[in-house]
Amino acid sequence: MTDRPAAQDAYAAAGVDTRRAGGAIDGLVEVLRSIEPRGGRRTVLGAGHYASVVALDDRTGLAICTDGVGTKLIIAEQAGRFETVGIDCVAMNVNDLICVGAEPRAMVDYIAVEQADTELLKSIAEGIKAGAERANIEIPGGELAQLPEMIKGHPSPLGVDLVGAAVGTVALDRIVSGDAVAAGDAVLGLPSSGMHSNGFTLARKALFELGGLSLDDPVPETGRPLADVLLEPTEIYVGAVMDLLESPVEVHGLAHITGDGLLNLLRLNRSAGYTIDAPLPTQPIFDLVQSHGDLSAAEMHEVFNMGTGFCAVVAERDRESALELLASHYPAARRIGEVTPEAGVVRVPGAGLVGEATGFRPPPRGAP
Repeated sequence: MTDRPAAQDAYAAAGVDTRRAGGAIDGLVEVLRSIEPRGGRRTVLGAGHYASVVALDDRTGLAICTDGVGTKLIIAEQAGRFETVGIDCVAMNVNDLICVGAEPRAMVDYIAVEQADTELLKSIAEGIKAGAERANIEIPGGELAQLPEMIKGHPSPLGVDLVGAAVGTVALDRIVSGDAVAAGDAVLGLPSSGMHSNGFTLARKALFELGGLSLDDPVPETGRPLADVLLEPTEIYVGAVMDLLESPVEVHGLAHITGDGLLNLLRLNRSAGYTIDAPLPTQPIFDLVQSHGDLSAAEMHEVFNMGTGFCAVVAERDRESALELLASHYPAARRIGEVTPEAGVVRVPGAGLVGEATGFRPPPRGAP
């Protein structure tokens, strides 16, 4: 592995060292891969993808994933507003499930709090409900833990962590693994609603520590308070992607654009690269973070979604029909690039060469 590129230094300085995390994951995967259940392993798609798939029988797979809201919760604590973070929790999970072609079915939540507060928990529940209804899933249960020695709020006692684990079903012969992604395929982008639920450690450092801003300050071009923009919930792409999967379109890959930005495309197929020559517009919040944080374009693209929340990779011959379908859900959807044979490399205008060539390494493919 090469030395960490300069583009990663700002994120590491803010407290998130992605290279160190990658090395730690290697050790975790090595141990968990050695598990041998009685009757044999039934995992058919490993954890390096967005969700894992376990065969229930000869035809049906159970897709499973887990994710949380992250340090976006600190913004919610500081603003005293928790009504949207439940949507984030649902979105981060169901958007991962659909990447393997699964239809989301249910999610359970885990809420850890510094102190049980009726109004705080009710607000979180209202967001979870709203997200579940949009994703067409059930919330059959969950867990609440009071951990005053571990969870400290900003301010205390509003400390909270919110995580979900979701399941879905997929026919084993309809799994979208990314193996079919090939040079010449079209990359279609769906717009994000903003920062979604990634990169908030770096964003908070840029906006508040370095920029001296407050949550009440307006975001240029929008006039909206910074709190409103930062707490804009993560978009849920289930409806659009389910329609795409049920259509005649040949879907080769699906990518939820989270932390690592468009580099998430590299999780689909290690032999492929991508040229993003017509990216979707970025929202003003990203310009604000970049200017106050004095961040390079490469750093921004390696941390944030930069306006693209989800990508579908389809055969070039299906590009127009796929776009027509996706545009019925997201009028701003468009072709943003194409697949190249330049393995492990993503080229983005203004950001140059990013990907494995600059030290980025996608999560390992293979069961944990």
